[in-house]
Amino acid sequence: MSLISKLPQVGTTIFTIMSRMAQEENAINLAQGFPGFGSDPILLELVAKFTRDGNNQYAPMSGVSELKLALATKTQRTQGYFPDPESEVTIVSGATEALFSALSAVVRPGDEVLVLEPSYDSYVPGILLNGGIPVFVALNPTDFSVDWELVASKITDKTRAIVVNSPHNPSGQVWSKEDVAQLASLVSKSGIFVISDEVYEHILFDGKVHHSLGSHPELRERTFVCGSFGKTFHVTGWKIGYCIAPVPLSQEFRKIHQYVTFSTVTPIQFALAEYLDDPKHYLNLPSFYQKKRDLFVEGLKSTPFNFQASQGSFFQLVSYAHLSKKSDVYVAEQMTRKLKVACIPVSVFYSTKQDHQVLRFCFAKKEEELEEALRRIQKIATIF
Repeated sequence: MSLISKLPQVGTTIFTIMSRMAQEENAINLAQGFPGFGSDPILLELVAKFTRDGNNQYAPMSGVSELKLALATKTQRTQGYFPDPESEVTIVSGATEALFSALSAVVRPGDEVLVLEPSYDSYVPGILLNGGIPVFVALNPTDFSVDWELVASKITDKTRAIVVNSPHNPSGQVWSKEDVAQLASLVSKSGIFVISDEVYEHILFDGKVHHSLGSHPELRERTFVCGSFGKTFHVTGWKIGYCIAPVPLSQEFRKIHQYVTFSTVTPIQFALAEYLDDPKHYLNLPSFYQKKRDLFVEGLKSTPFNFQASQGSFFQLVSYAHLSKKSDVYVAEQMTRKLKVACIPVSVFYSTKQDHQVLRFCFAKKEEELEEALRRIQKIATIF
C-alpha cells in the first residue's frame, strides 16, 4: 500500500517539541499556552456534583440547553446581543474543533481563505483538509496591527473566508472598534465568511475591551465566533469550547460537528452552566491575569530584551534582534537547555518561517514560577 499524506508539510508541533524538551531538561515551561495553576474549587465541585448525580451519558449534539442559555446570557452581558441559545449556540470539544468545523462548513476545493500571520497553527491545516488555499497577509511586525489596505489587496473572486484572532496569539495584540469596522466594510458587500478565534476574550489588560465580531450587526450574519471555556476557566485539558453563529451558519456547522465529536462531556456542561450564573467568575479575569503580566513585564525590564507589554492573552513577546541574528529556534532551544526556561520561537507562526528574532513566553503561571524564570532569563547574554 502507498499512503499519500493529506498534510505532508505537517510534523510534530513546536508546542509538543518545546514542552517535551522542557520536561527532559527539567526547565520551567513558559512555552505551551496552558495555565500552571488549578481551577476554581467551586467549579471542580460542581463537576463532581453533576457526575455523582448521574449526568454521564451523551449530551445533546448541540450542547445541553442550560449551558447554551448561560452562554447566550453572558454574551448579552458582555457584548450586547443575545444569540438564540437553541439555534445559534453550539457547544463543542474545544475551540480547535470549533475552528475546524467552521472552516469545513464553508470552504470548498479551490476556495481562498485569508490568514493573518503570524497565526495559530490549527488554521492552515483546517483550510487544506477542506481543499482550500490559504492566502497569507502579514501583520505589522512591530506592533502586529492589521494593514487593512494590504488585506483588501489580497481579496479576489475566489476569496471564501477570512480567519481572524483577537486577542491575538502569539502577540497579545487586541483589535480596536476601528479594526472591527474596517473588516465589516471589506466584507459587507461580499460573500466572504469570517471565522473569528476569540478564545482569550476575557484576558485583557490596561482597560482594553474585547469587541466580539458577533456584536457588529453586519459581521454577525457571516461570522462564526469560536471561544473556549478551557482558556477562560484554567481547564484547558477539559477541551470544551463553543461556536456562536447565525442560524444558516450554525446549521451547516452542526452537520460537521455531529460527525467530528457529536457531543461534548456532559457533567462538565452542566457544571459550567451553573458556574456562569455568577458573572464575577469571568469579569474578574482581567485583573487576575494583569497581576501576572505586570510581574513578568517588570522583570523583563532588567533583561536586554526589547518588548511592548502584551495587551491581552497568556503571552508576552520579546525581541533580541538588536543583540543577535541567531535564529529564534536556536535561541529557544539554547534557553531551554542552558537557562532551563522554555519558550516558543515566533517564526513557527509564519508560513515561510520568517524569523524576526522574537520569542513568545506564556505568563499564565504561578508567581513564584515566573519569578524564578525571570532570574534565569537574566543570563540570556550567555546564549549569544
